[in-house]
Amino acid sequence: MISIKRNGEETRSLTHINEKCVGCGICKDICPTEAIKTGPILPIARGLVKMDYINLDGNKCALCGLCATACPFDALDFQIDGSNIKDMEEYPKWNHDAEINDAECIYCKACESSCPQDAITIARQFPTRSKLVTGEISVNQEKCINCKVCEEMCPAEAIKIEQASPTSYEVKIDEEKCVYCLVCKRACPTEAIKAVCASCAYSEYNLKPEDAKITGQSFLNKENCVNCGWCQEICPVDAAVITKPFEGSITTDREVCKGESCHACMDVCPCNAVSLVDGKSQIDQKFCILCGACTQVCPQSGIDLKRESVNLDNVRSKSWQKHMKKLVTGSTCSK
Repeated sequence: MISIKRNGEETRSLTHINEKCVGCGICKDICPTEAIKTGPILPIARGLVKMDYINLDGNKCALCGLCATACPFDALDFQIDGSNIKDMEEYPKWNHDAEINDAECIYCKACESSCPQDAITIARQFPTRSKLVTGEISVNQEKCINCKVCEEMCPAEAIKIEQASPTSYEVKIDEEKCVYCLVCKRACPTEAIKAVCASCAYSEYNLKPEDAKITGQSFLNKENCVNCGWCQEICPVDAAVITKPFEGSITTDREVCKGESCHACMDVCPCNAVSLVDGKSQIDQKFCILCGACTQVCPQSGIDLKRESVNLDNVRSKSWQKHMKKLVTGSTCSK
């Protein structure tokens, strides 16, 4: 963690939070005083070097807050008199966001397992078995010959054969476990078991009663979320909605890509948006947030990034507007 702090009429501080940083270089590109330099991003991402992704030059930094405002990952914390500028009305605000609508969510956990930043947790409560399947079952102990066929074949392990006396046994059925599948009834060689599944009488399209729904709650850690869109893409009921920080496009030059022998872009991508297709790197724009981390590490200059717009509002300063245009003008090729 790197920090700069100055006292005056206002106390201003800038802190770099390396755990949130991805080495995209946006802060470096936008800094008006060239006070920010990036380190060896790929070795850092691969865990070969332990250092911050960026270096802040306190002698050059004007503590203007532009870099902290432009960082889509909140990896730069800029404060004035102890208050974060993101909480101040006069400073720009990002429109990128992620939401999961619990009213629509079916708690399948698809988003939780797909999130590249482990930002989603789904807590779910299952209905009791009795709300999903009901029936009746009984055993005629006089007909039972204690062959244990029912015990061995029961898929729910609901049947136990217990010794009642030195010469007799008893079949016991745990009705909390029984799913009334009727396997035991059909397998019994002496027809000692009677069973019926009451749930099977329901209409096929009305089998699931209202009180048997899976319930729960979704938890989205926005500190970790990078708004990549995996949850939105994979959600079967459209309960997740994502707004990305940038609009634009990104392409890879397959002619120069080294693919499997390099995969630097894959190692730094915070969104799991890069995969190998036919031995070459391919970026899926559905999941890319156009941060540019991959352009910083590609040794072949094979990635072309074009940002058309930045979802950042309330940029009042003309000077800041000018610097923000650096993020959207033309192409950004890897260097």
